[in-house]
Amino acid sequence: MKRHAISLATGIALGLVGAVAAQAAGRPLNPQDFYRIQEVSDLQVSPDGKQIAYLVSHNDKEADEIQTNLWMVAWDGGEPIQLTHGTQDVSSPKFSPDGRFLSFLSTPANSEQSQLMLLSLRGGEPRQLTKVKQEIGAYDWSPDSRRLVIVMHGPEVEAAAGSGEGAKKKTPPPIVIDGRRFKEDIEGYLTSDSLRHLSLVDAESGTVSALTKDAGYSDERPQWSPDGSLIAFVRTKERGPDQDGMQAIEVIEARVGATPRNLTRVYAPNGQHLEWTPDSKQIALLQGLPPRVNAYTSDHLAIVPAAGGTPKPLHEKLDRAVVAYSVEPDGTAFDALIEDDRQMYPMRLPIDGSAPQKLLTDTGVATEMASGGGHTALMVATDHAAPEVHALDQGKLRKLSHHNDALLRELELGFVEDLNFKDHDGIEVHGLITKPASYVAGRKYPTILWIHGGPNGQDDHSLLFDGYPLALERQLLAAQGYVVLAINYRGSSGRGGAFQQAIMGDWGHKEVDDLLSGVDSVVASGLADGTRLGIGGWSYGGILTDYTIASDRRFKAAVSGAGSANQLSLYGSDEYIFQEDNELGPPWKSQALWLKLSYPFFHADRITTPTLFMGGQKDFNVPIIGGEQMYMALHALGVPTRLIVYPGQYHILTRPSYIEDRAERILAWYARYLQPPASK
Repeated sequence: MKRHAISLATGIALGLVGAVAAQAAGRPLNPQDFYRIQEVSDLQVSPDGKQIAYLVSHNDKEADEIQTNLWMVAWDGGEPIQLTHGTQDVSSPKFSPDGRFLSFLSTPANSEQSQLMLLSLRGGEPRQLTKVKQEIGAYDWSPDSRRLVIVMHGPEVEAAAGSGEGAKKKTPPPIVIDGRRFKEDIEGYLTSDSLRHLSLVDAESGTVSALTKDAGYSDERPQWSPDGSLIAFVRTKERGPDQDGMQAIEVIEARVGATPRNLTRVYAPNGQHLEWTPDSKQIALLQGLPPRVNAYTSDHLAIVPAAGGTPKPLHEKLDRAVVAYSVEPDGTAFDALIEDDRQMYPMRLPIDGSAPQKLLTDTGVATEMASGGGHTALMVATDHAAPEVHALDQGKLRKLSHHNDALLRELELGFVEDLNFKDHDGIEVHGLITKPASYVAGRKYPTILWIHGGPNGQDDHSLLFDGYPLALERQLLAAQGYVVLAINYRGSSGRGGAFQQAIMGDWGHKEVDDLLSGVDSVVASGLADGTRLGIGGWSYGGILTDYTIASDRRFKAAVSGAGSANQLSLYGSDEYIFQEDNELGPPWKSQALWLKLSYPFFHADRITTPTLFMGGQKDFNVPIIGGEQMYMALHALGVPTRLIVYPGQYHILTRPSYIEDRAERILAWYARYLQPPASK
C-alpha cells in the first residue's frame, strides 16, 4: 500500500475558532438543541433595495412539526420584524414589482390547498388572493404588478366538509399510471393529475384564468418578461426531463388563448432557472449534460434570443457549477453563486465573456443570493455559524439577522480544518476534519467517517442543517469526543466535471478507495485511533457506508441511513429510472453490471461491522427496502444490527421528534461500540 500524503490546512472560517474556544462556560451541542436551531432561507430583496424578506423555520417541540414564518429586515440594519405568526407552511415570498405587497404561499384555515396571500407593506393582516382547488407551485409577478402567473397541479380538492367521527370518509380512487417516470419522493405516484400548467391571476380580484392547458405536457418555472408581453417557461412531456434528457424552453404571450412558441431544447440541469435580460430580447438558462452523465453534471449558464435559436454558452471554461444567478440591472452581466472546493461564493459573469470577478472578499459560505434596487443580500454560513442574512456591501459582509446567535453563544463547537490527501491512485482528494472542542494535540481519538449524500454534493465550511446529517451532525459527533472526517470523494461537486464523472457507472469503487485512503491518512498522522473507527451517512452516504463495510472490516460501528446495497431490486421502485436506464442500462441488458454494483448485498457475508439501518417509511428517493434487505442479511449472518423505520416520513425527516430520535440513536450506537467501557 502506498504511503498517503496528508495536509491539515487551516479552514477558511477558522478565524472564528478562537472566539468560540474563548467562550466562557461553553457547553457541548446535544440533540435537544435541534429544537432551537432556526433555519433561515428564501431571501428576497425589495424593488427599491431597502427591505429584505426571508423565512425562518424551527422545530416546534410541542406541536411536533416544523413551523415557518415570514420575516423582514431593513437593508440599513436594525431589528428584524416577524410578519406572520404560528404558521406551518409559509413559502415562496416575493415582493410585487411596485413594492406595495409581499406575496407568499400558505394554506388558510378554510382551504385544503396552498393559496396566494398578499401582505400590504403599509400594514395590516395578509389577504387571501386565490381560492383554487389545486396545488400552487411556483409563481411570478407581472412587471406592472397587476397580475401573476402561477403553476398549478394535482386533482381538484374540495374544502373539508367536516371533521370528527361524523365526517364521511371518501374511498380514494385507484391510481392510474401510464408515464415512464411514475413516482417522486413526497409527491408520491405521478399520474396525469401530476402534470403542471400555467394560469394567470388578477392581483386585485384573485380571478384565475388558464394560460396553458395542453394535455400531455407539464409546464413549470414561469418568468415574466420585463416589458410584460411574454412569459417564458419550461415544458416537458411528463414530470422531469423528456426521455432524451432534454427540456423545452418556450414563451407565450401573457393573454388567455395564446399559443406557446418553442425557443429551444436543452439538456435538463439539476434545477432550471430562467432569467430575462432587461431589454426583453434574451433569456438566460441553465444547461445540463447528456443523459449518460446527467447525474454528475455541474449546471452551466447559457443565453438564447427570445426569438429562438441555439443557446450560447457563457464562460464555458468555468469548470464549476452555477447554483443560482440573476441579471444585473444594466444587462451587462449575471451575478451567480458558484460552487467551488468546500466553498460557495458570488461571482460576476459578464455577458461579453470577459473575465469573471469574485464579488466577496470576506470568508464564509454563501448559500443563497438575492438582488433588488442595486443591493445584493446573501445567506452566509461558516464552520461555526448557521446561515444568516447578510448585506453584500462593496465586497464585504454586513450581518443583518441573528436568529441563531443566542444558542451559538452557549455552545463550544469543535475545531474544523481542511484535509487534503492523495488516494491509492495518486488522485488528490479534499475534505474536512472536525475535532472536539476539548482536543489535545498528540492524543489519538476515536474517529467517525461521516459521508455526504448526492453523490454530486459536497461537504463545505458551513454549519447547516436541512434534514440531512450535515455539518451540524458532524459537530454533534465531535461534541461526544470523536474526530469526524468528511471527505469529498470522487463524484462530489466543487472540483469540476471530470472529478464528478469519474464514478459514472462504477459506484462503490473509486469513492470507497478515496474514503479509505482518507482514513489511512488520518490514522497515519496519529490523530485517529485505528482501533476505534466508525462510519456512517445518509442517502448516498448510507449507500457508500454499505459499500465500504463490505470492502473493509476495520470499522467497529456503522450507521446506514436511507441507503441501499441491492441496487438491482431498486430498479422501478426508486425515482431514478431515467438515470438508471441511461447510465447503467436496464437490468435485462446490463445484468452483470447491476450485480457488480449490488456487491454489498450479494457479499454481505464479508461484513462484520455492527450496523444501524434507518430510513423513512414513505421514502420514494431511496426506498426503505434498501435498509430492510441489508438489515435482514446481517441479522441472518449474526452480525449485530438494528432497523429503525420512521412512520410517514420521506427521504428527509420532517417530524422534529424523529429528527431528535435519529440523533440520539446514532450517538448511542457509536457509544456502544467505539467508546471505552466505564471504569469500575
